[in-house]
Amino acid sequence: MANDIPNGNAANEANAAPSMNALIQYTKDFSFENPKAPRSLGQQSDQGPQMSLQVNVSTSAMSETDYETVLQLEGKAVLNNETLFAFDLSYAGVFRLINVPQEHIHPVLVIDCARMLFPFARQIIAEAVQTGGFPPFYVPAIDFAALFQQRMQELQAQQGTPDA
Repeated sequence: MANDIPNGNAANEANAAPSMNALIQYTKDFSFENPKAPRSLGQQSDQGPQMSLQVNVSTSAMSETDYETVLQLEGKAVLNNETLFAFDLSYAGVFRLINVPQEHIHPVLVIDCARMLFPFARQIIAEAVQTGGFPPFYVPAIDFAALFQQRMQELQAQQGTPDA
């Protein structure tokens, strides 16, 4: 029986479909502050606190195929000009990208990898806020593709590059 498949692994890898695998996920840094406790725990108001949230995604290469993506979520709840609670979470993962074209690596890392990390980071924050004595705060869904596009437009505007 004849075998028409090339014998070399290099040929098979070159023709393989792109793949992304999460190797590990971890909390890189986390802080939760409840600065006015226990006084803040009894505060009632007809209107809820003002919530603010900042999102940042950063990446770094660890090898030719392995990359770290860090999702940073920083937020706070303010009521009557007093901070009820604040959090700062850096949740990260190491991802292996194989056969991903070079021009697609950065978008995959900041969109797809961040999307994979988000539910875990969201749960950590909700549990910390609840353990701090408040109702759990579930970070709203984040459109990482829209954030990436917005950031690219900002960079183009800063560089004065016309849209092509």
